[in-house]
Amino acid sequence: MKIVIGAALLSLLPLSSSTIQAERDVLKSKMFVLSDPASEWIHEKALQDGTVMQSFAFDNVNQHIYVVQLMAGGQQLPGENAVVSGANRDANGDLALTQLDMQGNKLGYMYLKGFGHGVQIGVETVGETAYLWTETDSVKEGSSGWGTQIGRFPFENGKILSTESPEIEKYRLVEGADRTTVNIDAANGLLTLRYRVNGVFRFGVYELEEIKKNQYTPLADVLQPAVGTFQGFASYGGYLYLLEGSSYGSAGSVAPIGNTYITAVDLNTGDVIDKQLITAGDTLSFREPEGLSIHLTDSRHPENAQLSFGFASNFTPNRLANIYYVDRLLPPEAALNMPALRTDSAIDMEAITD
Repeated sequence: MKIVIGAALLSLLPLSSSTIQAERDVLKSKMFVLSDPASEWIHEKALQDGTVMQSFAFDNVNQHIYVVQLMAGGQQLPGENAVVSGANRDANGDLALTQLDMQGNKLGYMYLKGFGHGVQIGVETVGETAYLWTETDSVKEGSSGWGTQIGRFPFENGKILSTESPEIEKYRLVEGADRTTVNIDAANGLLTLRYRVNGVFRFGVYELEEIKKNQYTPLADVLQPAVGTFQGFASYGGYLYLLEGSSYGSAGSVAPIGNTYITAVDLNTGDVIDKQLITAGDTLSFREPEGLSIHLTDSRHPENAQLSFGFASNFTPNRLANIYYVDRLLPPEAALNMPALRTDSAIDMEAITD
């Protein structure tokens, strides 16, 4: 197992001139139009286990979707002494990872023991191999386990990994951080880390190849704005997108409108540029927002992108996965002219789902 230890709060360090130039070049992009009606990508597809999907990510090269969820209770994996309950799986941070084709049909799976809550994942494609980036080294807080650093490992169908498995490369980008979750911006070669220090959530953006060289200087580091129940994030160039909301019947979520929002944050300034109510999937019998990801419709042309977001549907013990997307992008100059929205930072509660 490879464990990489980073420096302390790197956002406090001065940036070199080469890093500043890289920031100017990389953190420029068009911005997704969040107010457009969303299109459906996959509808009510079964995953490895019957629990709620937590997040997902695309292998844009090999045309696969990876979805992570809490392991269902009532299972006994090899090496376990007895059947484990769903509550203990949640507390331990045990996850199920499903590989789907682009139509949402199941192709394979892995089990990840002690990794975390699956708040967000990323995929890095190297040839025909998909490397998953996830939280790992779960620590219990409340009733759930949450990651304390991030890890990288190849997808291997049917494999069961623990946090001690030699396949995992681990990276600690910010000393003293917990609640670490990760997303990959494949279009721009970036990794975005969500982390918590002293009860406050922040997002750091890094060049992916530099992280693998154990160089942890961020291109940007911004405070998380106020959100409701946090459900996932993704970055694309200079913008960070945040998903929030809860299922119908929860406080503030009434069918068919619900309380699902996506917020756009300028990574260069930390300003909230847009926030829109999302009404896609309003006919789902159970509708809980879960996960954001960028889908590149042609990996050779990363400017052709879709901002995709998930909803869990159906009922326990057979929850199903749904993905929708928007794909219209504003030119950089139009996005820059949008007024920043006022928002306060917040210490939010993660979604606790079955």
